[in-house]
Amino acid sequence: MEILGDNYKVCYETTSATINFHGSLRLNGMEEYAPILKLLNDVVDSNPARITLNLMHLDFLNSSGITMLSKFVIGMRTNKSMHMMILGANSIPWQSKLLKNLQKLMPNLNLKMV
Repeated sequence: MEILGDNYKVCYETTSATINFHGSLRLNGMEEYAPILKLLNDVVDSNPARITLNLMHLDFLNSSGITMLSKFVIGMRTNKSMHMMILGANSIPWQSKLLKNLQKLMPNLNLKMV
């Protein structure tokens, strides 16, 4: 599964159950983020034991994207059978603060900053 935009790419690697985000996500509103949220939910529906969101190559995420990601994480809190890891980059300033806040929303979230 892959979603390509002008300045971004979101793709799912089935072998590692990893969703990779690349580029800059500056979409307008939740409607434009719907395909990405659908990809995330489709991955969850396939029921892997663990999923990884790799944000290490995501340079920018606007407020609508933050809302979309936050809602996804909140929804994952009730899924006790699946473990979730988020990979972030310390070199991208917005990531450390946002990703730590996501960990507050889902305390059992495994967060790895590189």
